[in-house]
Amino acid sequence: MSITGEAIIGGVQERGAAGSFKAWDPTRREYLEPSFHMVTPDQIDRACRLAGEAFDTFRATTDAQRATFLDTVAEQILAIGDELIERAMAETGLPRVRLEGERMRTVNQLRMFGELLREGSWADARLDSPLPERSPPRPDLRMRLLGVGPVAVFAASNFPLAFSVAGGDTASAFAAGCPVVLKAHSAHPGTSELVARAVAKAVQLCELPAGVFALLTGTGNGIGQALVGHPAIQAVGFTGSRSGGTALMAVAAVRKQPIPVYAEMSSINPVFVMPGALQNRAEEIGKGFAVSLTMGVGQFCTNPGLVLAVEGPGLDAFCKAATAALAATSAAVMLNQNIADSYRRGVDALARNEALSTLARLEHEEGKGAAAFFRTSAEAFLVRHELHEEVFGPASVLVVCKDVAQLGEVAEVLEGQLTATLQIDPADVDAAKALLPVLERKVGRILANGFPTGVEVSTAMVHGGPFPSTADGRSTSVGTGAISRFLRPVCYQNLPAELLPESLRDGNPLGIWRRRDGALTKA
Repeated sequence: MSITGEAIIGGVQERGAAGSFKAWDPTRREYLEPSFHMVTPDQIDRACRLAGEAFDTFRATTDAQRATFLDTVAEQILAIGDELIERAMAETGLPRVRLEGERMRTVNQLRMFGELLREGSWADARLDSPLPERSPPRPDLRMRLLGVGPVAVFAASNFPLAFSVAGGDTASAFAAGCPVVLKAHSAHPGTSELVARAVAKAVQLCELPAGVFALLTGTGNGIGQALVGHPAIQAVGFTGSRSGGTALMAVAAVRKQPIPVYAEMSSINPVFVMPGALQNRAEEIGKGFAVSLTMGVGQFCTNPGLVLAVEGPGLDAFCKAATAALAATSAAVMLNQNIADSYRRGVDALARNEALSTLARLEHEEGKGAAAFFRTSAEAFLVRHELHEEVFGPASVLVVCKDVAQLGEVAEVLEGQLTATLQIDPADVDAAKALLPVLERKVGRILANGFPTGVEVSTAMVHGGPFPSTADGRSTSVGTGAISRFLRPVCYQNLPAELLPESLRDGNPLGIWRRRDGALTKA
């Protein structure tokens, strides 16, 4: 099935129809009606061609018009009402309160990008005055950012709203003036269709070209490969596994025209419990860690999958508090059966690893995830790369170091991460200062005396990091900075005034912040 702003191509099929797939209900342990038709190659091609045809018209809209469009998408999502929440609950097993909060996050980030457009600085307008008397003379130079073209977005399994059809990747691409062709996640097809219809209605209400948005449904690697390989697509936004992200990167790299892939993939988000904090707050930190680890059944990309601490009495108190708190939790429904099965295999592999001892391991249930916590030495972690791999779910590994210097050694061998957390007290400041340069090279967000789960959608947020946490650590997928992924600079040299975009014209008709001869001004 493919939905565009113009029409529905294909459509909902009867159960058991050829080429269809069905949404799994992890609570009822059965497939939901209806089943959804697999998109065809012709439909993928049509969606991409429509996006390419719509690009010049869409990017030529004013900032105010695109802001209104984003606001309209938000309004149409809210207008779905409780049907959206109930459908998402049935397809994902997530509780109502979580989904209601995620819906508002989705709506608010759409509105946030609308406000960014109205403010205007996103275009990074720059003007260098001509210097005809200089030798050699300098021409009149003006620069702005504009959208790269149609963007392929892949919805995430773990956020059926905020990182899905109208999530952050879609919102930031729309704000940049880029049409979106979105591959829905097969774990929540009904939820995706409801939101897609809301986006399509907003396209129509705002009188935009149909190709500004399309939703593609189906399973298997072929859809993603065809989408990324299509010549109309100019960038990719992806949230998912490392294997999935690197596969798309490979397709994008061998195109006749290679394109960037902004893939969020794998992160274990180390938590460094420094000696002073461990001595003074071991029980508090242990309990907080357990809450963070099991939040959402550990199905957050910022889940604390690694803890590093120095051996001693404080560590014993931390372990006792953490294991007691984890023992008080229960197995809970995971997003789908594949994720639950993968999590169980990951935990079983950790339990069999001779380099690990088990601190806590709750009983699994079919379709559910239960907390698991293991312990190893720094010496083992430094040489056993399998201990560095993400297990998606409420599982974590404690790495015990002999001293602060060994904490630094372990930090040096870590792969790129979305986050790193420092649990520090005043006595730890010097040690943390020594560790900070390493963490700055390794992660996208460094936080103190908290836990990484929970990502604020704001101007200063960075949700990204060096590979393999993301494909390109120079960007963020959350916050207003996410728009930069789908923009590129264009310079205009000695163009007549009537050919210049409004953002670069003399007199600053839009009243936005611009850099004029190096100085930031609204003049």
